[in-house]
Amino acid sequence: MRAIGPELTRYGVRNVLTDPTLELLDGRGALIASNDNWQTTVIGGIIIKDQVAAIRASGHTPGDPSESAIIATLPPGNYTAIVRGVNATTGVGLVEVYDLD
Repeated sequence: MRAIGPELTRYGVRNVLTDPTLELLDGRGALIASNDNWQTTVIGGIIIKDQVAAIRASGHTPGDPSESAIIATLPPGNYTAIVRGVNATTGVGLVEVYDLD
């Protein structure tokens, strides 16, 4: 999954979220993964190793270094993705979820 903002400007979107962060919560609302700037992996929760190479190999690399991405293998269930702007900034962002199998 990825959270993009700056990349949207090439499609004419204005007021984009310039530095989106991405959080993944499980069905109980517990934070299980997060990322800010896809080229830096945040280890914790379900993320146990660096993800940069896997994100590059996925074919869905964010177009801007400030955008966020998480690769996760999840069991069936309900999940919530939250996109926020760093330092409470606001703007237009997009969450995309891909099945990489």
